[in-house]
Amino acid sequence: MTSTPAPDPNPQLSLAQIRRLSPAALAYLGDAIYELYVRQHYLFPPQRLDRFHRQVVNRVRGEAQAQLLNALLPHLSPQEQEIVRWGQNGAKRSPRNLSIADYRQATGFETLLGYLHLTQPQRLQEILTLTDTLVQDHPSAPTDP
Repeated sequence: MTSTPAPDPNPQLSLAQIRRLSPAALAYLGDAIYELYVRQHYLFPPQRLDRFHRQVVNRVRGEAQAQLLNALLPHLSPQEQEIVRWGQNGAKRSPRNLSIADYRQATGFETLLGYLHLTQPQRLQEILTLTDTLVQDHPSAPTDP
């Protein structure tokens, strides 16, 4: 009996295929990637679930992502900065509890993460690792409760 191989969850996509995606679609993917990364980051040492949840929410909320993007911008290539702008320009309406400026910044950050996930997974990992350093070193970046 032969089994059918599982589909590749991250097939190689061309730049043209990725450019056909909306910035909102890439931000949707980037949001999930960032939240999973942050959840894994706080998983150890083991702690109460409510503390774990507060730490994660503190890092993934829109205001925190906006601050993080501002600290991250000098470390981004011109192409990555263009992806951020593309995501920011695709952000139309912000949630009631978030300013439009913070929403646009957070959406640009998430768009970049989604784009890198599909095109340059190694660079994505570099950026995610850098976010840990920026959160610790940057005074205006979100901190752990």
